[in-house]
Amino acid sequence: MDRIVVLDFGSQTAQLIARRIREAGVYAEIIPGETRVSEIARDGLVGLVFSGSPESVGRAGSPEPDRAVYDLGVPILGICYGLQRMTHDLGGSVRVSETHEYGRSRVVFREKHPLFDGVDDGFVSWMSHGDGVQKLAAGCSVVAESEHGVPACVAFPAINSVGIQFHPEVTHCEFGQKILENFAHKVCRAAADWTIDAVAEKSIDSIRTTVGTEDVLLLISGGVDSTVVAALLLKALPSERVHLMYVNTGLMRKNESEEVAGALKKLGAENLHLIDAEQRFLTALAGVDSPEEKRRIIGDMFISVQADSIRRTLPGEYFLAQGTLYTDMIESGRGVGKNAHVIKSHHNVRSPLVEEKRAAGRIVEPLAELYKDEVRKLGVALGVDETVVKRHPFPGPGLAVRILGEVTKEKCDILRDVDEIYISELKKRGLYDEIWQAFSVLLPIRSVGVAGDARDYGYVVALRAVISTDGMTADVYPFPTNHLLEISSIITNRVRLVGRVVYDVSSKPPSTIEWE
Repeated sequence: MDRIVVLDFGSQTAQLIARRIREAGVYAEIIPGETRVSEIARDGLVGLVFSGSPESVGRAGSPEPDRAVYDLGVPILGICYGLQRMTHDLGGSVRVSETHEYGRSRVVFREKHPLFDGVDDGFVSWMSHGDGVQKLAAGCSVVAESEHGVPACVAFPAINSVGIQFHPEVTHCEFGQKILENFAHKVCRAAADWTIDAVAEKSIDSIRTTVGTEDVLLLISGGVDSTVVAALLLKALPSERVHLMYVNTGLMRKNESEEVAGALKKLGAENLHLIDAEQRFLTALAGVDSPEEKRRIIGDMFISVQADSIRRTLPGEYFLAQGTLYTDMIESGRGVGKNAHVIKSHHNVRSPLVEEKRAAGRIVEPLAELYKDEVRKLGVALGVDETVVKRHPFPGPGLAVRILGEVTKEKCDILRDVDEIYISELKKRGLYDEIWQAFSVLLPIRSVGVAGDARDYGYVVALRAVISTDGMTADVYPFPTNHLLEISSIITNRVRLVGRVVYDVSSKPPSTIEWE
């Protein structure tokens, strides 16, 4: 099978690059950017991609590839830092740009290149860089410039390679998918033989190889990710060896426990363990307002509750399965290599107890290289119910990271009621499927208002709705004003303790989708 290898220098979007290439039907994998050439498998290798990085090529200790990669004889696509790295390594120079480009920027062609076959001149790219190419390496040429006159694409004809200053992997870059397809098929001449069915087959084989004849336990939330993992486990292993444990943390959405149990039984689950641990979680979170500390406590409590329960129901050795996605890994600083930065910790990634199990090789994470939209496609291929597959993402720590400040049962109940109204109204109005993720946030303040003829101080809730494909970048959903006004009125009328509703209009970046 033809394959393209992404050398990751610490990019937050390295897996997006690989995923886009896989969407073009070509198998792609990620390895650390500083991997020695002798350790890169040559079978089927048809191309390389140098990822972006938060580092600068002019800084001591910045990540760099084994220079022998330039002699492998396969095309290279350098993206952002990757272009700068290639320029620097091959004799050109890079400096801090006078014009820093972040977000949308038009790209104008200066010469033809197969990378841009079928791409409109003046297309809108997505930039995120402070450094830029100052001097080209010998024999190179500028293929395209940004609207600010910054080199946006440089050809390296001596090694049949090309570098771009923008990020085609993010959904907000026009023709981004086409550009990566052109690199895969027209520059690397790779065959399109990678499909979602191949992903399913690979995942099932990996589970069987990893687990062997032992039992496996999945801590399941009932969302898309953990449900798809459950479907994979039940496809890969005898059902009596698959134990599905749902922990009611008290931080779940309204009526979620009953819905989860029904969905899992439809998948053929025989060993379903339903644990009510609401009081344990709320007690552990009492007085805690730090987002990172809340995530750590919830992660450790998940494992502690699991350990207490499993001793009674599943004696002996077992594997722990999780619905960890690559977004969880990279935002927690667990991307490929040593250069990834921490955005926020995910309870199923950075919890000390989880890391201990991972280090012991006792964790199964079949979705750890996939993004949310890929997981949805995989769920459809596995026969998971459509209502589950289309469900909006829900964070592992649940409502705890949507309640800013200390978490209490009263606040959870308020937010549950608000969120149920919000989501049900989106469905009634035919808006739910247009939005990638929508939810409510309870703010740690009270605001003055008037209830009847009396002065009152009610909680403030923020509504969030974004459009995205993968969660790495997101735009605000452009609500028609009448919908927001009507939904806000319904919330304040039905949820007595809420006195004010606001709408979050921040994109990602610079914000994240969740507030904590």
